[in-house]
Amino acid sequence: MKRALATVAILAGLAGAASAGSLADIQAAKTFRIGTEGTYAPFTYHDPSGALVGFDVEIGREVAKRLGVEPVFVEGKWDGLIAGLAANRYDAVINQVGITEERKARFDFSDPYIVSKAVLIVKEGNAEIKSFADLKGKRAAQSLTSNYGKIAEAAGAELVGTEGFDQSIQLVLTGRADATINDNLSFLDFHKQKPDAPVAIVAAQDDASASGIIVQKDNPDLVAAINKALAELKADGTYETISQKYFGADVSR
Repeated sequence: MKRALATVAILAGLAGAASAGSLADIQAAKTFRIGTEGTYAPFTYHDPSGALVGFDVEIGREVAKRLGVEPVFVEGKWDGLIAGLAANRYDAVINQVGITEERKARFDFSDPYIVSKAVLIVKEGNAEIKSFADLKGKRAAQSLTSNYGKIAEAAGAELVGTEGFDQSIQLVLTGRADATINDNLSFLDFHKQKPDAPVAIVAAQDDASASGIIVQKDNPDLVAAINKALAELKADGTYETISQKYFGADVSR
């Protein structure tokens, strides 16, 4: 479910761009400007009434509340979010931005607030596939350019090309594929929406990918305040409530 937010070239092109607000600026303005996509359920999207909702949206609101300011969400296309941060259109991006060394070289991150990992999904009752190694010679429904497709191919699977998670799951359910490797957050969201669907996770990779709240470089006070807010909402049970609402599980670890 996580996607590359920027290439090296894009990051290099942002050198010298204007800084986003400091903690002092945010407190003086009494607003916390949050860049987000608005089209990426269940993280940031619009419900039938048109309201902006989602896991990341609620985390953003709670962080702003603990900073003592009002959240102001600024929606933008996925591939322009980092550029918007660098151009001072908002103070932070909360949109499932993976913490990578490349991004850390140009921006600062909060502590991780959500993690994901690759999981192996099969139709219930499949006794032949219990591990990634069991994919050898099997059909795996995958987006051909994704990292998950590469994992399946490396395990010896025959790839059946799809356009994303939903199509991959449908191929598994209809028997046109034996399995799919995908993001556990996508599976949790799917299972939350369709709890009776006969698919199950049979294996998971040990390595997890973490996402954080991304802010402009050299904002230690802001990062510390955001980290404090995240720690508080986890300690008082707010995070667990939001996590269960959207995923039916704790997605912090």
